[in-house]
Amino acid sequence: MTLTIPTMLTLARIVMIPVLVAVFYLPGKWTSVAAMLVFALASITDWLDGWIARRWHQYSAFGAFLDPVADKLMVSTALFLIVQAHPTPWMACWAGVIVGREIAVSALREWMAELGQRARVKVQTLGKIKTIVQMVAIGCLLYSPSKQPEPWLWMGREVFFIGDWLLAVAAILTLWSGFEYLRAAWPVLRADEGKAVTLPAQGVDSLPTAGRMHGSTRE
Repeated sequence: MTLTIPTMLTLARIVMIPVLVAVFYLPGKWTSVAAMLVFALASITDWLDGWIARRWHQYSAFGAFLDPVADKLMVSTALFLIVQAHPTPWMACWAGVIVGREIAVSALREWMAELGQRARVKVQTLGKIKTIVQMVAIGCLLYSPSKQPEPWLWMGREVFFIGDWLLAVAAILTLWSGFEYLRAAWPVLRADEGKAVTLPAQGVDSLPTAGRMHGSTRE
């Protein structure tokens, strides 16, 4: 397997995850600023690997699999750090909504891919807007993870409240975009469920071996 430049950037983003955690917990005055810079760099590589892949047609199956995994790992880790630094019910709620939606949509895409209908749940404009708002919110909250920031932190309180509100907006957009994905996939899911309902009448022994295996893997 030949690693393309976009794939190497994606791998670098995964490597940045433990770096983000280590920097966040380091004792020191500028650790929050450093954590924000690490996350910002990871966000830039997320945009850059896609741009390079489209510009020079450097696509690969491994890269297509790894890119969303790296994104979700980085975002989830950053949200866990933010909730740990500011453990309020609202912050935990927003983080839970975002992480939960990512898991649900990933499962939905996997299911649709098995049915040969993955194109129905491709990334939409609303999802891209949600991602931008989410990245800005996380960057703000890593920079100033508390509404009582250190006095030396420039505009720390203002940045925290901007990040707090943007995270709430991102959570709402997350639910909205998740609903849009589900609505797009619903006709296919209903049709597949209808086929499954008719199977018991045929008897399990009459099913092809592949069909029985498919059913067992979804339980």
